[in-house]
Amino acid sequence: MEERSFSDIAIVACGTMSPEINHLVKVGFLDTRHILYTTPGLHQDIPELETQLIKYIEKAKLAATGVIVVYGGKYCYVNPDNPTRLMKTIIEEQGVNVARVEASHCMGMLASDEKMKQIATEMSGGEPVWFMTPGWVKYQTQVFKGWDKAIANENFPRHTGGAIVLDGIGFMDQYMEETPEEFLNYCDWMGIPMQSYPITLDRFKGLLMDQLNLLKNQKI
Repeated sequence: MEERSFSDIAIVACGTMSPEINHLVKVGFLDTRHILYTTPGLHQDIPELETQLIKYIEKAKLAATGVIVVYGGKYCYVNPDNPTRLMKTIIEEQGVNVARVEASHCMGMLASDEKMKQIATEMSGGEPVWFMTPGWVKYQTQVFKGWDKAIANENFPRHTGGAIVLDGIGFMDQYMEETPEEFLNYCDWMGIPMQSYPITLDRFKGLLMDQLNLLKNQKI
């Protein structure tokens, strides 16, 4: 089977996924030198999300022959002023050499819906779970920008199974060891316990490869 490289591909990603992407660069899976991150948490600021995304895609197109966008779909871009404008619309407007990973949100890039159901059953007996990625922990002030304790109380406690971080990079062990007080404060703010669930990055790597193959095949 042909070994395919990302060397002539640029990655434009939500900063929330930077821990996983930087890890894949470190281990040699992503051999591109062109990675651009938008500000984490822009799902709460749709105009700024669209502005940054288009700006970075344009920049990426100048640096590489193809662009892979690492952003979710319906959960990452919800435009109340123009409900028919979707993430898919934005990507299609950028041209044939731009593709996006097939996922609804960053959690879905790391685990399928079926896998998350399995994890919820295993870890919480099937109780409702608030899933997160390491980026939601690392960039908590940006991801939850504008959230006060009242908003937190409206959203988190109904997830009686607690918060589960899908961790494919060993982030949480280091986080809890190095900043235990910050970890406890985060849990206290959410009002639910938080625990890590170790996963592999195989699904994420596969989603990236799918779009790499799509872009390469367009050139054949």
